[in-house]
Formats: sequence, structure tokens, C-alpha cells
Amino acid sequence: MPKDDAVRAGSLRRRRSEDRIKTRVFTELAWHSLFIRTLLIRPETSELAGFVPELTIIDLPSFRADPKRHGCKSENVVAIDFARKIVLIGGSYYAGEMKKSVFTTLNFYLPEKGVMPMHCSANVGPDGDTAIFFGLSGTGKTTLSADPKRTLIGDDEHGWSEDGVFNFEGGCYAKCIKLSGEAEPEIYAASKRFGAVLENVVLGSNDRVPDFDDGSKTENTRSAYPLDFIPNASRTGRAPHPKNVVMLAADASA
Repeated sequence: MPKDDAVRAGSLRRRRSEDRIKTRVFTELAWHSLFIRTLLIRPETSELAGFVPELTIIDLPSFRADPKRHGCKSENVVAIDFARKIVLIGGSYYAGEMKKSVFTTLNFYLPEKGVMPMHCSANVGPDGDTAIFFGLSGTGKTTLSADPKRTLIGDDEHGWSEDGVFNFEGGCYAKCIKLSGEAEPEIYAASKRFGAVLENVVLGSNDRVPDFDDGSKTENTRSAYPLDFIPNASRTGRAPHPKNVVMLAADASA
């Protein structure tokens, strides 16, 4: 993907077309373009001719803010102008900043439309029994939602409206420290497929095989992959109202 490519990747899934926020993302790095193209829901080909972005995200890792000039606390900045619908990300190479800036924007706009944005994963059983899993990063949202006996709706960001639960995203963003084929076979297989974006993951010097046990860079190693890399993922991204709500917690002292 060319450098500085404008990714028309942004039609975020909604219960009605008028609830979408059409998004264009400009990136400095090619792999950032691939990441956000995976995480946002792309519009249909037939929609591209009339695609007019409503939200613009500019991601420039090499940009360093000047706290005195720009009124921020450090050189790193994630700034959102809700009036002009512009997001500026600077000083960070972490691709997740793009994804989280979108979620922050949705938290601002959707409640007034009768939609509750949720930081949770979701899946649904064969009888339509939807479960949602709330929790901070690393508490097991992605792992628990990737249940081979249930249909995956999404692993991180959803809305809840009078119509039920729906996924905001077109991909998953899994933590992959200590990831194994035995414990999490679906996520492990998806993370090793061509097209997955591995972030902070150490590769073997000779064979370039991902070492998911290596946390020498950071334990926040990540894998971004399309939803359809999970065999039992929903093709609609929608599910009925939840019957089970699970709150996940992790003991940081353990």
C-alpha cells in the first residue's frame, strides 16, 4: 500500500445507514494503512463513487507536538476536534491509537442517537443467546468471545440499541503475548495467516517465525486481522439483545 495512502476504509457499521460515520484515514506508514483498513468496516464497492468522508483521521508518528505552542503536556498527542470532525495523532507508532480515537468519537456521537457504545466483546449461541464481555485490556475479552461453539460478533467495540447488539469494527485486535495453538487455536491461526498485522511481536532472526512468548519489546504485543479470519465469525456483525453480561477483572498484584 503506497505511503500516505488515504484509506477509504471507514464506513462504521450501524443499525441504519444514516447512523454511519464515513471515515477517511491518512497514514504516514504503510502498515498503519493496512491496520486501519482491517479494523474499520469498508464500504461496498458500489458506495465508493459517492463516498464523502465525515470524519478525517491523520496519523503522523514522526510529528512531535510542542507543549508550549500547542497547549499539550508532551510531544505525543491524540487530539479530536468534534466540531470539524478531525483527529490528529502524533508522536506514537502504536496503531491502536487510531482504533481508540474512533471509539472515543463514537462515544461522543452515538448516545444522542439512542446507541450505547460499549468496550466489550460479544458472541451468540445457536439459540440466539447473546453474551457480552466487559473488561480492560488483557482481561480476556477476545479469548472468551472466540468460542468455537458460538458465533463471534466482535472482540472489542460494540453498540447496543433497541435493535440489539452490533459490532463497530471489521477486524479483531488481539493481545498475543503467550499466545498458543493449544489454548487459543482460532486466534493463533488467524495471527499466523498472511494479512495479519503483528505489532511489537519479535520474529525469529533466521526463520522470521513469530515468537509469541517473547515480551522483550513490551508485553502489549498485538495481532490485527479481519473478522473472517475466524471461521465462525458473524457475517452481519449483529446479534439480539444480550441474555448474559459478563464483567471481567484481573488482579494486577497476582
